[in-house]
Amino acid sequence: MVRFRTFGPVLIVAGLVACAANDTDDAGGAAPEPDVLADLRADSNRDGTISFDDDSDTHKTTWDADNGAVFLANIDDDDERCKASGDDITIAKCNDAQDEVVNGEDDALDLARLKSRPWPKTPDDVTGHLAILTDAAADKIRIFKKVGESAADFEVLAEDNVFTAEEIRAGFELGIEAKDVVRDAAEWDGYVELQLTVTSPTKGTSTDVVLMRVAPILTFHHLLPAEQIWVSNTMTPGNAAMRKDLTTSCKAAGVGSPKTIDVVDPWTQDYFEPAYMSMPGPDGTQHVMRVNYRSANVFEPNKEKSPLRPAGQFVFKVRGRDVAGVQQFDIDHNPDMDTLNSFGNFETVPPYTKDGVSYPFGRVVRGKTKSYYPDKTFSKLIAAQGQQPEIDVDTSWLLVAHIDETISFVKAPTPRGWALLVNDAPMAKKMLEDAVKAGKGDTPMFVGKTWIDFENNTERPAEISISEVLADTEVMKASAEAAAEIDGQLEVLKEELGLEDDEIIHVPFLHIDYAGKSAAYQPGLVNGVYLSDTRFGAPDPHGPVIDGKDIFKTAFSEPLAKIGITVDYIEDWDEYHLGIGEVHCGTNSTRAIPEERWWKSGR
Repeated sequence: MVRFRTFGPVLIVAGLVACAANDTDDAGGAAPEPDVLADLRADSNRDGTISFDDDSDTHKTTWDADNGAVFLANIDDDDERCKASGDDITIAKCNDAQDEVVNGEDDALDLARLKSRPWPKTPDDVTGHLAILTDAAADKIRIFKKVGESAADFEVLAEDNVFTAEEIRAGFELGIEAKDVVRDAAEWDGYVELQLTVTSPTKGTSTDVVLMRVAPILTFHHLLPAEQIWVSNTMTPGNAAMRKDLTTSCKAAGVGSPKTIDVVDPWTQDYFEPAYMSMPGPDGTQHVMRVNYRSANVFEPNKEKSPLRPAGQFVFKVRGRDVAGVQQFDIDHNPDMDTLNSFGNFETVPPYTKDGVSYPFGRVVRGKTKSYYPDKTFSKLIAAQGQQPEIDVDTSWLLVAHIDETISFVKAPTPRGWALLVNDAPMAKKMLEDAVKAGKGDTPMFVGKTWIDFENNTERPAEISISEVLADTEVMKASAEAAAEIDGQLEVLKEELGLEDDEIIHVPFLHIDYAGKSAAYQPGLVNGVYLSDTRFGAPDPHGPVIDGKDIFKTAFSEPLAKIGITVDYIEDWDEYHLGIGEVHCGTNSTRAIPEERWWKSGR
């Protein structure tokens, strides 16, 4: 987005308007200094400083790839004063923007700065005033004035603020914060114009305007290095088995042991989504605030103050210095669609360019149709960030209806730098048929595993031969139907992403019908966690072992090995696969902040 306004530093005297800075007279010499000057500057060129020595910060009312000042929604908890428990509504309200105080030096770092140009010629009768020109932003931002020498010496700037001649003469400093993130672009798009007016009854009036924008929240794509893997500790044997193999895989990937979250909810992927926002810092750095979204899962709509999925309070328990939590939900969202609000149904496509349009931070991809969709208020929140336009694919045919059941992404030597992993049930069927032709139809799958009838709380052996699987009409029918649906997903992704067939890696596993919906029959290999450029943690498929090798492991490991990725197989059958989920569903990852600066996109 490119925004232009005609405002600039102007001097108004006796009804005439004259340029007040960087002007020359008709003879080509320097223009005489005006008697009154409003010159308000922010870090408009995004170099981390505010300059008056040159014109680097004078493109004040433009927003494009090169210019435009940024500020943060100051919603972290730098002095860790917020409680980590309480009802859903109250716990979400506590953050550094909740009060009108700068909560220490760390909090002061979260304020973007504005400064007025010192003007020694300021007449004694001059006064100044700062106004918010953007009505929609008036109650969304807060401005502080620097009043002392220490880093945290700020006081809130009143609406009827008056700057004295002495302050204008010396130049003053302001700090700006947003009280919240942008949640609905129709209500506020995140931009604000601030106008400084300097008035002298004897010399005239000068005004200046600066355009600023609050930083968007960006989610992470899989290609960014994992810094921390998270997993719930539900204290069950199945969970312990998964965590054991996950730990081994994480250490092999150089990530270190996963951090455990002590909750009974095993679906760590689903109840929070790591993200971040940032603004320019000094010397080419960026000042980053990590943000964790809480899922909009409404588990108990009758509890007005605490209706949400309990495990999601995690985002406020890890809130602290430069770490924030955000929740957004509609308590009246159709409960039959609630599964779509879990973050297994929220992935971020890696960066790419198509038809000359670049998406340097990728795009959000979610399961959604016109009649089956996630919480609309949360969707507005994601859309309002403006950097990662959403792609919608149909997951309504899946029992859990999450996008991570059928696709994932890995680094690859392709023109775009990555490949799409996609479920291919016909491929799995053909592998089994080929095994029968080779005389291996009696080879068993799912050796030592059991199915559980949760209604009757009974178990039965899961072991089954290849020939018996192929003879199971329910599995074959469900797999054929899944293949058609996945073809539909691929059609959308190819159109939106410009993917070619050689950028797609097909992953074999079959499907089964559950109450008229589809789920992975054997552990879905695509539903794993990408731990590093060279390591992928996938669920153990427990496929048929022929000539000493699990044929499904081989079919997955070999194409990934060709692009430099080792696959570790993680035991997830008992708690996760039987619960209609896999390794990705049971894990989460905090990833490295990308070097790319969002403001350079110009969006």
